[in-house]
Amino acid sequence: MANKNLHAAKTAKKDEFYTQMSDIERELQHYWQHFRGKTILCNCDDPYESNFFKYFALRFNQLGLKKLICTCYNGSPVQGDELMIDWGDFTEEPKKIAYKVEITEVRDMNGDGAVDLSDVQYLLKNDKNVLSILKTGDFRDPECIDLLKEADIVVTNPPFSLFREYIAQLMENEKKYLIVGHQNAITYREVFPLIKDNKVWLGYGFKGGAAHFFSPYEDIATAGDHRKDMIRVSGVTWFTNLEIPKRNDELDLVCHYSPDDYPIYHNYDAINVNKTSDIPCDYEGIMGVPITFLDKYNPEQFEIIWRGGDIEWAEKECSFYTPPIKEQAERFKKQDRTWRIQNPYLIDKNGNAKVVYQRIFIHNKHPKKI
Repeated sequence: MANKNLHAAKTAKKDEFYTQMSDIERELQHYWQHFRGKTILCNCDDPYESNFFKYFALRFNQLGLKKLICTCYNGSPVQGDELMIDWGDFTEEPKKIAYKVEITEVRDMNGDGAVDLSDVQYLLKNDKNVLSILKTGDFRDPECIDLLKEADIVVTNPPFSLFREYIAQLMENEKKYLIVGHQNAITYREVFPLIKDNKVWLGYGFKGGAAHFFSPYEDIATAGDHRKDMIRVSGVTWFTNLEIPKRNDELDLVCHYSPDDYPIYHNYDAINVNKTSDIPCDYEGIMGVPITFLDKYNPEQFEIIWRGGDIEWAEKECSFYTPPIKEQAERFKKQDRTWRIQNPYLIDKNGNAKVVYQRIFIHNKHPKKI
């Protein structure tokens, strides 16, 4: 239900899903070495609501940041609602307008011996040079692009409905980043080539492969296992181009190849592997694996060839693709409404087509010799 509602929200361009502090802390602990001396931009974050802003503001000195910039867009439905951060009696947030906050120093302003949220509040209330109004706050607006060019690293949860455009802008401006996105974005025509070419990879991920986001939309927070102002979304992950130790971890392969356990697709000269843990250690050919494989992908261990389901690549570039004849295609389509000619599929003992879920084709660079 939650994922169905998220899809409906995406269609309606409802993109206000706010990340929990616990999820941010769990992921960002692996990237601290990248932040020192850097300007961090959170360009999809209302500073009064965003836990990304809160995270970096409270750790500004500990991380050794040069500057922190946060922006929000005009008309955000959560502006003024104080959805996430308890600001106490601080209620002077600008209403329904786009603005930015720039912080270059966080000091113990209240003299209590520690830098805490009240010191950040003091900056926002008293330093007129910190907070300023933007025209729209949209990350595509020229003034926001200028902020992007100034930044060293972008860290945020961008609008899911604009993920293609958002990541394209980051790549065009050659920025380092750590952003939240759905794993389905892996298969996007604009994103997958970046993954294949090792320009983008997955971070450490959310606990249990799912995230609970704060959401202001009453019509989508319907699942019963969380607070009513939250929505559970499975398949959410982190996309980054910052080097992390995880990238060097080799996947421990314990299975061995046998024709009975790893059937060959009817239209691709590649074996089907149902789970990442089932990848055989000794197979030298091409394998079709689930997209969740990318969570364990080590570019020194495997080569990504391409993704199944791309008809242009399959018909023009793929040397191991064999399209079915017209009669087969018509018969298989009747058997499976989701079937498309380019999708990897198997033939069962009764001659029926069995379509597998989205696959990525890979090659083991160092298969074991048996």
